[in-house]
Amino acid sequence: MSRLVSILCPVDFSEASAGALRYAALVAAHRSSRLIVLTVENPLLTEALDLGTGTLWTPEESRPELERFVVATLGEPLSASLACEYEVAVGKPSAEILRVARERACELIVMGSQGLTGARKLFFGSTTERVLRETAVPVVVTPATDPGPLRLEDAKRVLRRIVVPIDLSTASAPHTQVSSALALRFDVPLVLVHVVEPVRTPLASRLHLAGVKADARAQAEDRLKEVVSECPAGVHVEALVAYGDPAEELAKVAHDREAGLIVVGLHASPLLGPRMGSVTYRLLCLTQTIVLAIPPSIAARTDESLAGRSLAAQP
Repeated sequence: MSRLVSILCPVDFSEASAGALRYAALVAAHRSSRLIVLTVENPLLTEALDLGTGTLWTPEESRPELERFVVATLGEPLSASLACEYEVAVGKPSAEILRVARERACELIVMGSQGLTGARKLFFGSTTERVLRETAVPVVVTPATDPGPLRLEDAKRVLRRIVVPIDLSTASAPHTQVSSALALRFDVPLVLVHVVEPVRTPLASRLHLAGVKADARAQAEDRLKEVVSECPAGVHVEALVAYGDPAEELAKVAHDREAGLIVVGLHASPLLGPRMGSVTYRLLCLTQTIVLAIPPSIAARTDESLAGRSLAAQP
């Protein structure tokens, strides 16, 4: 008997988290997965409630409210058809989200880019940021203004195209593989994008920058052709080379091509510990497109799987 995959969706009863919940519910329905809906209470508020009422607060008191939110957001038919479980935790939201994802062996986290406290336009919510810095499982980040689809057919229509940043290193291979599988499953085009950054150096006045730029573009185009050739048959792939700030150019491409999903990697530093890549961070601040962020641990396992299959295929 196959193991039931778990998808975690943290909510704070905001409109942004309602949109994320609709996406999480449709992913769970499509994959026949268990949907774990989590809300995290502030320990100061639970303590104040204990002192004010004289009775000890328990998570069971918040669970009915969480269930009502899910039913009101998804509607009776969809919510009733899901294998849905409810979790109420107390503590720091990001820490509790990661703890539940770890303890319940969740294979995906779906959450909004902003919550009740993430009102600033240029930045996404601090809880989402902390989760992305430390997660060991992929995270789908939905825009705060996206109400989410109500039917699976709506999700397919929203997806339209998948944009994948390619940095021309081996680190891009797992992201391309995941994106290709999604493109095949939903029958949507794949757009591979490499951004050539401007040369910023005191030596710029002594260099033939036009030639440097042309060489960089030629190398990028050659490498992208190799990546396209490695994509599975049946995937419609388009390769683009842009010039400028990577995050800004990726956000522009996603907007101009009406992409419904961007697949990016989260990078780790051996010196600083888990962290989010600067390009990924700025992209999440700029885009209104859904982002699937893949942590290094997942990318490494995918690389090992690819390498294993390659060795097995050798005579």
